[in-house]
Amino acid sequence: MEPLERLEAGQPIPVGGDRVARVSDELAAAFSPGDALIVIQHSGELLHLPADAAAPARHAVDRAVTAFTAMGAVSDDQISAFYAAFAQRLATDRVFGPISAANDEDVASARQRGRSVTRLILSDQMRIDMIDGLESWRDAPTGRGRVTESIDHDGWRLDQVVDGLGVVGFVFEGRPNVFADATGVLRGGNTVVFRIGSDALGTARAIVEHALDPALASAGMPAGAASLVDSPSRAAGWALFNDPRLALAVARGSGRATSQLGAVAKQAGNAVSLHGTGGAWIVAASSADEEAFSSAVYHSLDRKVCNTLNTCCIAADRAADLVPTFLDSLEKAGARRGVNVKLHVLAKDRDAVPAEWFERIVPIARAEGSVDEPQAEPIDEDRLGDEWEWEDSPEVTLAIVDSVDQAIGWFNRYSPHFVVSLISQDHAEHRDFFGRVDAPFVGNGFTRWVDGQYALDRPELGLSNWEGGRLFGRGGVLSGDSVYTVRLRVTQTDPDIGR
Repeated sequence: MEPLERLEAGQPIPVGGDRVARVSDELAAAFSPGDALIVIQHSGELLHLPADAAAPARHAVDRAVTAFTAMGAVSDDQISAFYAAFAQRLATDRVFGPISAANDEDVASARQRGRSVTRLILSDQMRIDMIDGLESWRDAPTGRGRVTESIDHDGWRLDQVVDGLGVVGFVFEGRPNVFADATGVLRGGNTVVFRIGSDALGTARAIVEHALDPALASAGMPAGAASLVDSPSRAAGWALFNDPRLALAVARGSGRATSQLGAVAKQAGNAVSLHGTGGAWIVAASSADEEAFSSAVYHSLDRKVCNTLNTCCIAADRAADLVPTFLDSLEKAGARRGVNVKLHVLAKDRDAVPAEWFERIVPIARAEGSVDEPQAEPIDEDRLGDEWEWEDSPEVTLAIVDSVDQAIGWFNRYSPHFVVSLISQDHAEHRDFFGRVDAPFVGNGFTRWVDGQYALDRPELGLSNWEGGRLFGRGGVLSGDSVYTVRLRVTQTDPDIGR
């Protein structure tokens, strides 16, 4: 086959076998010899992959592949020593100083460009959490070599043995702590390649230089066992996920960018773990305890992450007392952060909320700064699943339902099939709810419990919703010890066995 050296404006590109996408003027002008074109078959998107964005990803995967071939000879003690050294370096102020300074620069740059910094700031607590996570992997038992099943035959025995899967490609938003989370795959004999958002690239480089690479070297680990794709280009993430040498592609984030990355990986033949859209739901039933409901709302709005309360449904026969409770808890959550809150109300339920909420114009803390907006606005039913990506001002949707059945129907139809809580004192209602609601994470209180470290005592690689369907063979929390393969080993004691 001949290499693709140029594109022409208006050039037809077959998509999905029965459609055609056209090359835009901008794409044709930007494309150069050595570049690549990725065609998303289900959407028709044409992704330009410049050669200078693909090269860093290919180099990082090259190193990780080479490192994986050496991991079979790396002892569990060496892997433990790596985690200990990584944690110790992060805990040492002299070492952490340059990392903190790089993060300060990233945060300042992001703020200047009107970008969100809520997940970018490497706070004291995030530093502690990173250290704790690494130390938990230091002390965790290895999965390698674990025999999951043995079958004895006459003259021979078959063992099913857990082993490393391979190279894990990891694309995540600007959260520095994910470095510690994702190195968990090394515990099971895997290697990992990171690509971080451009907002946090300076922090990532500093972590690699001052903590990660020295920890690998001090433990005698292969140099490429954990590699950073050193490029600010979003196309570098496409290049990473387009590499068929990956054993698993993990995208952490939400929205269109995550689904796009997943499509690239799937087309390359790579297994994927995606999050998709976030946003948790709380359903208050007729028997809901008012205090429990208030607490669940308040504690689900401490900060904006994927498992933050996004949509609240209240049974109509309790609206008179629970809507004021909900609004009070919402305002308390805003007061905790020193900001006003933003409310979206299903249009049919506008009368359930005091009129002054819709009449008040208040400053809302957005990523680009303070913006004067109506404190409450009506929305249509088809927007119940919209995820509000708030910066500092808690932002939620309120809907009144005729019954828990209606809430289940709306959740299954409109939500990202992620996190849901039912506030009810009826045990039978909880059993029915769990059986019928289509979510991997179901609770009876606050929604922020959905976290691998918090709930399972294991740092997570990512959380997966069921937006694209239920997951095969694993739960929605992907952790380092979730990444493995099973090999079959035979021990023959009778040399004369034959078929």
